[in-house]
Amino acid sequence: MLLIPAACLALGLSACADGAGDNAAGGAAPETAVGQGAREGSGEGAAAAPSEPATSPRTPTPETSTPPPVPLPATQRERAASLLMAPVVNFEDALYKLNAGVGGIFIPSWADPALLTEPGRDLHALRQMVGRPFDISIDFEGGRVQRFTKVFGAFPTPRQMGTEGPEAVRRYGFQIGQALLSRGVSVDFAPVLDIDGQGLDVVGDRAFSTDPHEAAALGVQFAAGLEDAGVDSVFKHYPGHGRASGDTHLGPAVTPPLGEVMGFDAVPFAEATAAEPRSAMMVGHMVVPGLGDGVTPSSLNSHAYGLLRNVHGFDGLVYTDDLTGMKAITDIYAPADAVVAAIAAGADVALWSAEMDINYVIDRVDAAVTEGRINRHRFDAAVMRVAEQLHAQ
Repeated sequence: MLLIPAACLALGLSACADGAGDNAAGGAAPETAVGQGAREGSGEGAAAAPSEPATSPRTPTPETSTPPPVPLPATQRERAASLLMAPVVNFEDALYKLNAGVGGIFIPSWADPALLTEPGRDLHALRQMVGRPFDISIDFEGGRVQRFTKVFGAFPTPRQMGTEGPEAVRRYGFQIGQALLSRGVSVDFAPVLDIDGQGLDVVGDRAFSTDPHEAAALGVQFAAGLEDAGVDSVFKHYPGHGRASGDTHLGPAVTPPLGEVMGFDAVPFAEATAAEPRSAMMVGHMVVPGLGDGVTPSSLNSHAYGLLRNVHGFDGLVYTDDLTGMKAITDIYAPADAVVAAIAAGADVALWSAEMDINYVIDRVDAAVTEGRINRHRFDAAVMRVAEQLHAQ
């Protein structure tokens, strides 16, 4: 059962969800425009899963009484760039965008596999050449959503994993984490915590369960396996896509009203973040009636981030879902406008998959901060979270 703070009950749920939790002045209103984007593809090939080693590469480090301050990018423009997770298709593209200052790169399914396998021109080489911390992300859930399986191996669907029990789910997460880390990937946009609540095809066997508590428990095990292997996990798609009216890849999708979402769809996120605080969060593009204006997609809705921060008490890193590959966003927002609106609303990292001029996007975010469309407190909080994430590697 989801526990709502007493103050929220006294003031009303909408009061606690009002605005991003780290935004003292509230999020800026999104700018509306029309844009186009590309939809993510599917995984390919098949290979055997790697075996689990006796020890985990991620070991706790002793805490110090006065930890050194986390270094931040020097200029506002560099800080704006650090909040961007840009897609890359080959080594040159990745190097160019990293040299522009982005905080992370995303490997879509159409990227050149040589980026993962060619010595001297792979992700490991990028880390040596760039000389600063940055994240490298991918979608790898198992089943329908697993990229470059000829490189990483092939794994069962989350639903199939769940039938083998919690220990097996954690083992699969660990094996996937090993495979990703060996090639240089540091962030996996998994696991799915959506509940397969009404047979929606876009969720289906990507969900661990039709039961919110079981979905949370199994998602926690998968995330813990990734984290133990040294790869950062990301719970998705907050506040829950399983009972939405459709697929956000294809167009707008509306969930049940906010009260119903809080009592069912959001339950796995509340339970999982309490049980596995190392995980980050991805906010989806669903519209939630009763949340803010009831028409803005959650990923661009300051009230959704307020719900996450103020009601669920989540203080970790928050990503958007793909802002250029899903028609729930691209039908109403130009790509760069969506990036600005997402950060203004409360996202720490804006993720997209279609090609954009990276310097143009950085300039747009930088200008939005200067002009006050992205609240300064909101911006500084996001920059600090990203810096802490990167320097914890």
